[in-house]
Amino acid sequence: MFGSKNKIKLDDDLMDRIKRVAEVAGYASHDEFIIHVLEKELAHFEGDDSDDDITEKLRGLGYIS
Repeated sequence: MFGSKNKIKLDDDLMDRIKRVAEVAGYASHDEFIIHVLEKELAHFEGDDSDDDITEKLRGLGYIS
C-alpha cells in the first residue's frame, strides 16, 4: 500500500467519493481501490516506445491539449 514516503494529497470531496465507491464496489479499503484504478490506467501506457507515444495517448484521452 502507500508507504510513509509516498503521500498524495486529495481534495476532501474526492476522497469521500473514492471511499464511497470503494465500499460499494467491495474493495477491502479505499487504498486498494486507488491502487487498482491507477494500475488500470498505467496499463494503457506501458509498452509504449517513446514519450511521444505516451503524449499522444494522453492527448487522445483528453488529459492534455
